[in-house]
Amino acid sequence: MSSQDAIRVILVDDHKTMLWGLEKLLAGAQPAMEVVGTASDIGSAVALVNALVPDVVVLDVDLGGVCSVDFLPALLANGATRAMMLSGSRDQEVLSRAVRSGARGVMGKEASAEQVIDTIARVHRGELCLDQDLLGSMLGALSRPAPPPDPEAPRIATLTLKERKIVAMMVEGNGALNKAIAQRAFISEQTLRNHLTSIYSKLGVANRLELYVYATRHGLADAASPVAQGKAG
Repeated sequence: MSSQDAIRVILVDDHKTMLWGLEKLLAGAQPAMEVVGTASDIGSAVALVNALVPDVVVLDVDLGGVCSVDFLPALLANGATRAMMLSGSRDQEVLSRAVRSGARGVMGKEASAEQVIDTIARVHRGELCLDQDLLGSMLGALSRPAPPPDPEAPRIATLTLKERKIVAMMVEGNGALNKAIAQRAFISEQTLRNHLTSIYSKLGVANRLELYVYATRHGLADAASPVAQGKAG
């Protein structure tokens, strides 16, 4: 198989050791597979997938407290990339939601090297590959009707990850001054005001009170918690 025929893969995991191990694993699968990029957070992953349009993106379900399942529509928007999820938990609701959101493969992190490589190849071919230990309970969860989509989902999807974190902080602060919120977010008050202006516009709210009501009603209070994951500005 030539390098042009190799399955192009992007790896996403916030644990450096796990990311390094996956890179080494796929390096051993050459020329059948090629790692074209890696990312450790969901924002970088979305940008990388948009730029490189890989055949398969392999990503951890939990990225530093952020559920990557929520971002599958953005990762798969190009219509060419397929997603394979790696999970260290057995949260059936989250894993079932991943499949409903477009993931073609779901594997436990304890899977063998052979299983991971085989699943990537099968996902690339368009097959649905689920860990056998998860299959029965997931099929039961998938057979239940999905809740109706939130009509506000398109608005909410326009928020950046940083904006979602700020919304969560505003709700958690419950009336805290802008100065206190800005300090928690490691940004200036002016930068916070700029973010809030953008958030208000995107969500169609006029002030902090309306934002609080909107965020609690649509589950944004815990959408990006824990909030302070670093000094990202």
